[in-house]
Amino acid sequence: MFGDDASKARDFSTGSPAGNPTQSGRYTRRVTLFKSASLVSLLTLASRITGLVRELLMAATFGASALTDAFNVAFRIPNLLRRLFAEGAFSQAFVPVLAGVREKEGDDATRVLVNQIATVLAWALTATCVLGVLGAPVLVWAMASGLDEPGFDAAVFMTRWMFPYIAFMSFVALSAGILNTWKRFAVPAATPVLLNVAMIAAAGWGAPWFASLGIEPIYAMAGGVLLGGSLQLGAQIPALRRLGLLPHVSLRWSTLKSAWNHPGTRRVTTLMLPALLGVSVAQISLLINTQIASHLAAGSVSWLTYADRLMEFPTAMLGVALGVVLLPQLAAAKAADDTARYSGLLDWGLRLVVLLAVPCAVALLTFAHPLVAVLYHYGAFTEADVQRTATALMGYGAGLIGLIAIKVLAPGFYARQDIRTPVKIAIGVLVLTQLCNFLLVPRLGHAGLALSIGIGAMVNALFLLIGLVRRGAYMPSPGWALFGMQVVAASALLAVFLMWAATSVDWLDFEGRALARVGLLTVSVLGGVLVYFLTLLLAGLKLRQFVRK
Repeated sequence: MFGDDASKARDFSTGSPAGNPTQSGRYTRRVTLFKSASLVSLLTLASRITGLVRELLMAATFGASALTDAFNVAFRIPNLLRRLFAEGAFSQAFVPVLAGVREKEGDDATRVLVNQIATVLAWALTATCVLGVLGAPVLVWAMASGLDEPGFDAAVFMTRWMFPYIAFMSFVALSAGILNTWKRFAVPAATPVLLNVAMIAAAGWGAPWFASLGIEPIYAMAGGVLLGGSLQLGAQIPALRRLGLLPHVSLRWSTLKSAWNHPGTRRVTTLMLPALLGVSVAQISLLINTQIASHLAAGSVSWLTYADRLMEFPTAMLGVALGVVLLPQLAAAKAADDTARYSGLLDWGLRLVVLLAVPCAVALLTFAHPLVAVLYHYGAFTEADVQRTATALMGYGAGLIGLIAIKVLAPGFYARQDIRTPVKIAIGVLVLTQLCNFLLVPRLGHAGLALSIGIGAMVNALFLLIGLVRRGAYMPSPGWALFGMQVVAASALLAVFLMWAATSVDWLDFEGRALARVGLLTVSVLGGVLVYFLTLLLAGLKLRQFVRK
C-alpha cells in the first residue's frame, strides 16, 4: 500500500480491492473516522495541557513529600475504582451492547436500555460510596501501608472527601458511551479539562486560603477533585438532552427489579463480570506497585505519579482517542457482520499507532531529563526529584508502544463481546509484571516499577495481536514491511537528534530564565517533529494515505 504498487493493493482501511466502486463510501467513512480521532486527540491534548499545568502547580507548591504521597494515594483510590468500574468494565461491556442494540433494534429500544442501565447504576453507586467512605482506612492500608502515621491519617481523610468522585465519573462514563455511540465525541473528550481547571483553582487559590485558616493546604486538592467530578457530569447533561437521551433514573425498588431483569441489562452485567476481572488484573498490578513504592524512599509514589502524567500525554492523545472512536464502529461492523470493514478499522488504527507511538517512545527514552526539568523543576521540586522522575519516565517509555496499542487491540475483542481472552492475557501479564518487579526493583528502585509496567504492556499487546490474527478478526493489509522500515529509519534519526539536544544543554541551569528554557524545549521538540516527518517523506511514505485514498 505504501509502495509503487499501491494501485494493486487492497486498501488498508477496508480490506477491499482498490478501485472498487463501492469504496467511495468507505473512503468517506475513513475520513470521518480520522477527523473524529483527530478531534478527540486535540481535545485530549487540551485536557493533558491543563493537566500538566495542574501537575506543575502542584509540584511547585507541594513538591514530593509524605503529604503529596498521601494525596496521590487518596486520589488513586477513586481513580482506581473509576478505571475499574466506570471507564473499565462498565464501558467495555456497555458500549458494544449499546451499539449492537442500536444497529439491530433502533433508537427507541436503545433509549429503553439506557434508562434501565442508569437505574441499576445509580443503586450500585449509592451503595459503593457509602461503603467506600466507611471503609477508607482499610482502602488506604491496602493501597499504601508504608505511609507514616500523619501521611496515613491524611490519606484517609482525603479519601473520604474524594470517594463520591467515583459516582460522578461512573455517570460520566455512561454519558460518554451514549454520546460516542451517536458519534458525538467532542463533549466527552473535552470534559476532563474541567477536572484540571478545578484542581488548578484548588492549588492556586484553595491551598493558600486553607493555609491562612491553619488547615493543611494539601486538603484543598480533595475539594478540587470533588468539584471537578461534578462539573464533568454537569457538562454531559445538555448534550444528552439535545439527543433526547438523558437517562431517567428511578430509585423505587420495583423499578430496580424491572431494570435488572431487562435483557440488555443482563447482557451488560454478564459481560461485566469477565471485564471486571480483566480490568481488576491491571488495577491489582497498580495497587501492588503503589504498595511497593510506599515502602521505598519518601517521594517514590510522587515521582512515579509525575512520570505517569507525562506518559499519559501520548497514551491519551493516541491510544484513548483511537479506542474511543474505534470501539462503537467495531461493534457496529460486527453487528452488521462486515468482516472486511472490521479488519480494516483495526489495520488503520494499528498503522496510526506505529506511525505516532514509535517516535513518542523514542522521545521518552532519549529526552526524558529535559522534559522533566523544563516542566517540573520549579519551587519545591529539586534536582534530585528531576533525575528520579526522569528515570521513571524512561521506564514507561520502554513500553509506550504496547500501552498505546492495547487501546486499539483490546476493543477488537470487546466489540466481538469476547472479554474472556483479554482477561486471560491480563492475568498472565500480571504474573510477568510482578516477576519483573522482583528482579528490577532491588536494582532500579521506583524506576524498576515503571519498567516492569512497560515490559508487561508490550507482552500484553503482542498476545492481543496474535489472538486477533488467529481468530481471523484481523488480517494485516499489504505494505507493513516497507512501512515499518520507513518508521524505524525516521525514528533512528530522531533519536540521534534528541540525544544531541539533551546533552548539548544544561537543562537545570536556567535560574530565573524559565521562558528561555521553555522556548528551547519547544524548538527542540519542533525540530524533532521536523526531522521525523521529513525523513518519512523522503523515504516515500505518503501521509495522506492515513486520511483518504
